[in-house]
Amino acid sequence: MRRSFRLFSAVILAATLCAGPSFAKSRIKDIVEFEGVRDNMLVGYGLVVGLNGTGDSLRNAPFTRQSLEAMLERLGVNTRDANLNTKNVAAVMVTAKLPAFSATGSPIDASVSAMGDAKSLQGGTLLVTPLMGADGQAYAVSQGTVQTGSISAGGASGSSVSKGVPTAGRIAGGAIVEREIGFQLANMSQMRMTLRNPDFTTARKIADVVNSRFPGAARADNPTIITITPPARMDMVSFLSQVENLTVDTDGPAKVVIDEVAGVIVMGENVRISTVAIAQGNLTITVRESPAVSQPAPFSRGETAVVPQSDVQVDEEKGKQFITLRDGASLSSLVSGLNALGVTPRDMISILQTIKAAGALQANIEVM
Repeated sequence: MRRSFRLFSAVILAATLCAGPSFAKSRIKDIVEFEGVRDNMLVGYGLVVGLNGTGDSLRNAPFTRQSLEAMLERLGVNTRDANLNTKNVAAVMVTAKLPAFSATGSPIDASVSAMGDAKSLQGGTLLVTPLMGADGQAYAVSQGTVQTGSISAGGASGSSVSKGVPTAGRIAGGAIVEREIGFQLANMSQMRMTLRNPDFTTARKIADVVNSRFPGAARADNPTIITITPPARMDMVSFLSQVENLTVDTDGPAKVVIDEVAGVIVMGENVRISTVAIAQGNLTITVRESPAVSQPAPFSRGETAVVPQSDVQVDEEKGKQFITLRDGASLSSLVSGLNALGVTPRDMISILQTIKAAGALQANIEVM
């Protein structure tokens, strides 16, 4: 039997950005969030009916039974003392996102997830379900046919196969907005923009770009928030529509992000290396085991036995030389040097961490 252990070997993808100054500009709308312009989370509890025997077992899901009885009572049917044994009903949680400035009557998508022991929600119909916000008020009402996009099948022997998640589905446009948030954007005298990636330099650049178009309209409060004020005789909506389309050069700290599980490395263009020499080699340990027969001497009353024989070899790759990176080496120099060593991305992770430990990597390392 042969077992080979190769250290530092893997097939992986290393994603890097080219070094040098970047002239690609980003629109302000793509790098900031506007205060108050956001989605609102809604949640509700309801029943899905019309399932083909894949619903909750009323004996194991008392909340489904109670909900079914309460619903039938509201419709004038008394089932309190009846022996309900249907499996065509499932209790579900319904969630949705209420977009900013949604008007009454606007349709939004709803997601449906089973709560009990239902096997599938495919083809079921969600009954009218109020969707409430964090304040306990109903902002939308959902109803419709659940689409799971999954496949599930089983045989008489008990074997089954499924693709996707049949106990969670979606109703496209299945919720209707009944109450508006009431956010009065037009009456605001100023707006705060929040950077998605906080940075002092980027915040100052945004303020400078806005002030170059509208003098005195922007102020960088901190690395995250930029406050803007519309000029006189300009409404907030018109002002924001012009500000969000202005372009700016973004900046950020030097960072190396490493996903050790997937073996992915992403390095920003600002990563720099101090003078350092790097050498890397592969080590292969091979273990061979072959059986041998031990025969006892004549008239010794011994027993014939099979004795394993092991042969262990250690091979270290030769010919690798030091690669020297001069002070201030850029990302391209680092990548070129590591590629010259013939290292795999998995090896590169160890090398980068070692360079950082030596104090030669001028960047933060973030391990996911």
